[in-house]
Amino acid sequence: MLSVDEKSQIQALDRTQPGLPMKKVRLGTMTHDYKRNGTTTLFAALNVLDGTVIGKNMQRHRHQEFIRFLNAIEAQVPASKAVHVVLDNYAAHKHPKVRAWLGRHQRFTFHFTPTSCSWLNAVEGFFAKLSKRRLKRGVFHSVVDLQAAINRFLQEHNQQPKPFSWTADPDKIIAAVKRGHQVLDSIH
Repeated sequence: MLSVDEKSQIQALDRTQPGLPMKKVRLGTMTHDYKRNGTTTLFAALNVLDGTVIGKNMQRHRHQEFIRFLNAIEAQVPASKAVHVVLDNYAAHKHPKVRAWLGRHQRFTFHFTPTSCSWLNAVEGFFAKLSKRRLKRGVFHSVVDLQAAINRFLQEHNQQPKPFSWTADPDKIIAAVKRGHQVLDSIH
């Protein structure tokens, strides 16, 4: 079972001035202004059983790149395994050429999350960890630097992967959805 998505438009940001280091009375600082040095898109597939991630950086996130990523998954997953892929309803995932690829690769089965529910996809937690631990305060002088940092994070993550475990209480989620419906109903 693979949780698949792409994190698009990851920016290679370079701060205009170096930040001040942390000291006893001051947290580390960063300038608010920056220089953009380009973007990359990370395609990622989280194996929910063992926690490993297959990742590939690409310049864009169209159906062509998605098919190249599917080919990378095909090459890395043992041929004897059936591959169930959980993904969102992004147009590139449903493109006719992707469907044709799927028809030629019978061991792959796609399972789409409901519209506007991509947060249900487990790989989103990996993207959050990547953003918080590697990208948020990073300084990247080029897209190559950014991609190298992402690839290092993938390698480090895969050295000690942890299986995905859903920890949220389903009753609390359902209660929150009901509260949301009540608010929406009261507006209309």
